[in-house]
Amino acid sequence: MVEMHEERFAQETLERYSGCDVSSFQPKLILTNFPRYVEYFSQSRGVPIIEGSAFKVAHCPKEEVSILDFKIGSPAAALVVDLCSFLPIKASIFLGMCGGLRRRYEVGEYLVPVASIRGEGTSDFYFPPDVPALANFLMQKAVTDVLEDQGVVHHIGITYTTNMRFWEFNEEFKNRLKLSKAQAIEMECATLFVASYKRKFTLGALLLISDLPLNLDGIKTKQSSNFIYEKHMPDHVEKGISILKRSIILQNKKVKGAYHRGQTKKTTL
Repeated sequence: MVEMHEERFAQETLERYSGCDVSSFQPKLILTNFPRYVEYFSQSRGVPIIEGSAFKVAHCPKEEVSILDFKIGSPAAALVVDLCSFLPIKASIFLGMCGGLRRRYEVGEYLVPVASIRGEGTSDFYFPPDVPALANFLMQKAVTDVLEDQGVVHHIGITYTTNMRFWEFNEEFKNRLKLSKAQAIEMECATLFVASYKRKFTLGALLLISDLPLNLDGIKTKQSSNFIYEKHMPDHVEKGISILKRSIILQNKKVKGAYHRGQTKKTTL
């Protein structure tokens, strides 16, 4: 039996899950939880959507950008980083949504997470719990550069990553959440940050505040969710593309922060 090496296994798994050859992936990658983001990207760029057994993807060779919907949650976040880290991707940005935890926040504003509290458990597979989950510095610089250049209202802070989706009516959890002083809550960032640090995968995040869940009347509903998509999704995707382009400029200028992919094989600290 032919020995299956990690890189070959990862690439074959990605091909099964995405429905396309790994050579289709472009050097700039958008990760998201939302198939409608992929649909917008496909329609606006005139490129096809490809769907495998787990992921939905689209590739735009003209802009050298791919987008991948990996669904929801920390296990899926860990998986997508593990698989994509074996591709020659120069920069990746996660475009997700979060619940804002400050009264002054408004739905539709952006939050730039510089770090995440590891409340999900999946990230423990990569590093001990006392290792912080930090976004890649170069990518977050690219994020803030684009937002500031465009004069966009945004917040910078820490997000809380949880695996418990139905937490809004759990008072014990809400009290712990308030004590954490996190500015937002979501389900993937800590895993993405820790896994990408382990895998030397240059990844940052830009989160869209989709609801204000500490107030019962601020919890996301089916109607409010559709409103968010219609009003804010196109801008979110376009900002993601601008951020990826900016990150390549920063890398070409030798700004510190990006991993030098291809110079070494996968290693551990």
